[in-house]
Amino acid sequence: MVHDRSPRTDDEVLAATDIEALLRHGLSRDTFRTALFGDGAIAAAVTLDRLGVLPRSVAYVAKIVRAGGLLYAAGLPEPLPSTAASAHLRDWLETAAQVAGAPDDEARAARWLDTVAELIGLRRGSRAAGAPQAPLPASPGHAGQHPQLRALRP
Repeated sequence: MVHDRSPRTDDEVLAATDIEALLRHGLSRDTFRTALFGDGAIAAAVTLDRLGVLPRSVAYVAKIVRAGGLLYAAGLPEPLPSTAASAHLRDWLETAAQVAGAPDDEARAARWLDTVAELIGLRRGSRAAGAPQAPLPASPGHAGQHPQLRALRP
């Protein structure tokens, strides 16, 4: 057995997930739905987040799917602000449109897109929360007198 000295990160493993296969099986079959809304949504969020897509862009496409359907959304010239992200999303929308046989499937696809948007937001929020914060400036004449005020920092 060969040991890989540089193991793949969780993000790399998820980014390699076959999202189209999960959409193909998860929209219409209950047994695959957990995988679609779990691994599939996380993989899509990782992929789009790496491309700099904002959560609101994906949420907007979910609204378009609800209003016009999967085929309409897939036919948009650029459903997301970047070409690479649009190509990924268009592939996913086209795959979903091919298997969506009922209005419930289209609604489920829109909910999946909302889930992807929420996950992108969570990823961005956790990165922002991990960023170092600047120290509080000391007031002249009050340096160190009220250390409990540091806990009130936003």
